[in-house]
Amino acid sequence: MSAAPAATAATAPVLRKGIVKQVLSGDSVIIRGQPKGGPPPEKQINFAGVIAPKLARRPTGNTSDVPPSKDEPYAWEAREYLRQRLVGQEVYFHAERPPNANRDYGFICLGKDPTTSENIVESIVSEGLVSVRREGVRQTPELTRLIELEDAAKAARKGKWSDSPLSEHVRNITWNVDSKPFFDQHSSKPIKAIIEHVRDGSTVRAFLLPGFQHITLVMTGIRCPGFKLDADGKPDTTAEVPLAEEARYFVESRLLQRDVEIRLECVHNSNFLGTIIFPKGNIAEALLREGFAKCVEWSMPYVKEGVERYLDAEKHAKTNRLRLWKDYQAPTATYNTKDKDFSGTVCEVFNGDAIAVKISNTVTKKVFFSSIKPPQRETVRNPDEEGNPPPPRPKGSRPLYDIPWMFEAREFLRKKLIGKKVHCTLDYVTPARDNFPEKCCYTVTLGGTNVAEALLSKGLAKLFNRQDDEQRSMKYDELRAAEAQARKGLKGMFAKDDIPTHRINDLTLDHSRIKHQYLPSWQRALRTEAIVEFVASGSRFRIYCPKDSCLVTFLLAGISCPRSSRPALNGIPAQEGEPYGDEALQFSKDRILQRDVSVKIESTDKAATSVIGWLWTENNANLSVALVEEGLATVHFTAEKTEHYRALSEAEARAKAKRKNIWKDYVEKVDEENKENEEEKEDPTVPADRKVRYENVVITEVTPELHFYAQHADQGAKLEELMSKLRQEFRAMPPVTGSYNPRRGDLCASKFSEDNEWYRAKVEKIEKGGNVSILYVDYGNRETVPTTRLAMLPPAFLSDKPYAHEYSLALVVLPTDEDDKADAIKAFAQDTLNKTLQLNVEYRISGAEFVTLVDPAAKSDIGKDLINDGFLIAEKNKKDRRLQKLLNDYKEAEQSARKNRNGIWQYGDSTEDQAGEFGLGR
Repeated sequence: MSAAPAATAATAPVLRKGIVKQVLSGDSVIIRGQPKGGPPPEKQINFAGVIAPKLARRPTGNTSDVPPSKDEPYAWEAREYLRQRLVGQEVYFHAERPPNANRDYGFICLGKDPTTSENIVESIVSEGLVSVRREGVRQTPELTRLIELEDAAKAARKGKWSDSPLSEHVRNITWNVDSKPFFDQHSSKPIKAIIEHVRDGSTVRAFLLPGFQHITLVMTGIRCPGFKLDADGKPDTTAEVPLAEEARYFVESRLLQRDVEIRLECVHNSNFLGTIIFPKGNIAEALLREGFAKCVEWSMPYVKEGVERYLDAEKHAKTNRLRLWKDYQAPTATYNTKDKDFSGTVCEVFNGDAIAVKISNTVTKKVFFSSIKPPQRETVRNPDEEGNPPPPRPKGSRPLYDIPWMFEAREFLRKKLIGKKVHCTLDYVTPARDNFPEKCCYTVTLGGTNVAEALLSKGLAKLFNRQDDEQRSMKYDELRAAEAQARKGLKGMFAKDDIPTHRINDLTLDHSRIKHQYLPSWQRALRTEAIVEFVASGSRFRIYCPKDSCLVTFLLAGISCPRSSRPALNGIPAQEGEPYGDEALQFSKDRILQRDVSVKIESTDKAATSVIGWLWTENNANLSVALVEEGLATVHFTAEKTEHYRALSEAEARAKAKRKNIWKDYVEKVDEENKENEEEKEDPTVPADRKVRYENVVITEVTPELHFYAQHADQGAKLEELMSKLRQEFRAMPPVTGSYNPRRGDLCASKFSEDNEWYRAKVEKIEKGGNVSILYVDYGNRETVPTTRLAMLPPAFLSDKPYAHEYSLALVVLPTDEDDKADAIKAFAQDTLNKTLQLNVEYRISGAEFVTLVDPAAKSDIGKDLINDGFLIAEKNKKDRRLQKLLNDYKEAEQSARKNRNGIWQYGDSTEDQAGEFGLGR
């Protein structure tokens, strides 16, 4: 090691301090001076009195006909000697420009004290890595010193003066790397490298070691401000780009000519994408944390590890408003807490990317899913073979059914969300533009499950690929992983074949086929499964029938519903609704919109543009009855001849009594002569009369829920005649085995397993393995049979209504113990099955009829006897003044059973403090 040259005070050179930025060769370096309010000044210094071997230069431009240059021997060793010792180090230097020269020449010293620091020029000469200029130069003491050091290096056979073959000291550089094969071989493996050039904050050039492959590397997952390109396509450093120079300086000061590790993660446009690890960590993460870079979506999926750290680093810069984020404002900062975070019930799904959430009785909010887009026409409708664009959507077509996968996406959300409570957290708001309104985009969770993530995992939506990460979900990484899983599994929209198509018969536009093509089969069916697609008013809906793949307008039978208000549309002015019309509309929406329902279609309107019938909700409630009972509709005279008239009349009477809605000002008209009697009946202290109209029935089936099926005794002959004709029909024209394809809700014929005879049956469920669950509608028993035992029912046998009717015992409750329950069902079956009994309907709940049974021979009440024997429990809180006497009799029978320890009471009273368990608190 040589000290700095000594000199008198008069001749001593002026030394300045700086930091070595880069070593250009064995005799040239770039030094950064002291910064003064911006990137520090730089100076290239060439070592005076020495010549270093020349390094190979990177080919530029069109040089395909010119062989690439090569290193001179020991050029790389000389450069590396200086790089390893000087880059990033603080040094003292002296430089001056000789007359008629265009370069600065001088020397540098390494050390904290300039008087004792090491002269690097003398050190590299001593290592034999450069040559001393001996001819054509002015002789000075400094030059004499260098000549002495070179002679000593020659004598010691150091460096280029050694006996080693020169060919061993020349690099074999690969300037143009075949990116794809190289990436396949080295993907995700750490590779040692030296950064040779920093083009901008997120793009560098590097030599990969030990093979000396020269590559351009773009940092995965981030982007710094870049320089504009000049006319030659090179970065124009004179064009002012905010923070571009600062970002490059940040990287240069840490990476340029430093030893690093590179992990290649992707190839894009022949450029490598990867991560650079330097001694203090990941440079990309450091750039994000200091606000010099932003996360970019297109390359973020290729980051192999540390994505969360990237996002946390960027979040830190945003929070502290550093550099690129100095004017940052959170996208939801201006929204109040109620809009940012809330829970509610989903009441509607919009085409796979949005839902309506009911927050309260008066507030419903449209919620868009963050960062996803539903199936779209342009993604699936490609140009034809000649390159012509797809034709425009025909008039009257419906995107929900026309665009592949949109119906599946809507159905997935409908079945998963409708009627369920979800939690919504605001991610961002897309401002209104063009003709599109403002969109509030949320992360929606159901029981901890991210709904958008579930949708993506099925391939029923795609992820927005946005550069601006402000407009994205807070769970974006999970969403990206879900989409990647769907792509890999070729699910949904990513499938290459089996693209679903839905050929919908839109009977809301084409009315001509309703009456003759569809109505007869709908009338024959007991019930038809449907989905309510739109609610126009309390009693007018658009329904979709999956079985027939058709849309039709449906009107509720038996009622008159007030008209709801209508907004201005297509030049038609707004219309005010009738009183309680909007309430009726909302009542129906809350119960049936986008719900699975069953309908019984009976006729059409006068113009045959709509069908009229009855509708049952998911919990088997008749919607016509429900609207009447709520005081939102009145009974129409056409209901008098229907089987539902009694239920409608009773519902209307209850609505009138409670003065509900349209009956709020109702005053019952009473004849003067009967007024006194009517007032007496309204007195709650006076028991009302129980109506008893016994009908003779035969019990044919008992269910495990204590429901039973009964045939009216006076219809026995008709049923026998029907069964006889049915069997004669099949004997005369036997059906072809396997020719019938059953569908849920069909009325068909089935061979009963015990007697091998044909009976009428309803298809309740299609099971796996070719089996079908059926209900024998004339007897009430159920069976699971193979499809080979089913046949299409001849039309002549469709018009007769089922002869078996379902009932429940009134004013009784089953015990909760399974063994006790089984004993009760068995005892009831022994007392009733295949016997002729007297039945009286006591009350109805949601269309279900609750009855009492009397054995005419013994003159005894079946329910009371079973309570007395300790098999059943009397209902405690039935509040119906008409039934108080009967209920008291049942309670007395229960007390007797308790006292005598009959049946379930044999070990004492097991129902104390457990009324809720037995359903006694109803």
